[in-house]
Amino acid sequence: MHAFLANSGARIAGRHAKDGVSITAAGSGDATQVVCDYVDRTGFTSMKVIISYTAVLAATKTLSIASNLASSLLGGADAGVAFGPALAATVVATGPGGGGTVAGVVELDFDLSGADQFVRNLFTPDLSATATDTASLSAVYVLSGGISDPVTGTLV
Repeated sequence: MHAFLANSGARIAGRHAKDGVSITAAGSGDATQVVCDYVDRTGFTSMKVIISYTAVLAATKTLSIASNLASSLLGGADAGVAFGPALAATVVATGPGGGGTVAGVVELDFDLSGADQFVRNLFTPDLSATATDTASLSAVYVLSGGISDPVTGTLV
């Protein structure tokens, strides 16, 4: 059992989801759904979406994120359909006293049992301020529950 846990990194696979997302409170990108890339989930039963953010927030103002998955047979050549329950908007960061920069990650876990071959995340960042606050976000996927062992071993 210990050997399995000691090399758990060989049993997960990281994949690109989205980068370069910039939002401005009450402006560009705010409260607008971000559509991530589709990923082929063949051989995996679970996915973690990791959304990294850096935000400049006024005191007590917040950054919230809502999320859901889409599932597709054709990896984007079809419209895809919503898969599983949507995750309601949740506050992930609050501006410090006097305002300032906050950074962190949001980890979202999804059971892919029953999903089509391709899945993607859609998330909606929302700044509570009416002006000046900004945020930069990116996302990666971590797939696990693989049927092959090891999943990785070389640069992908």
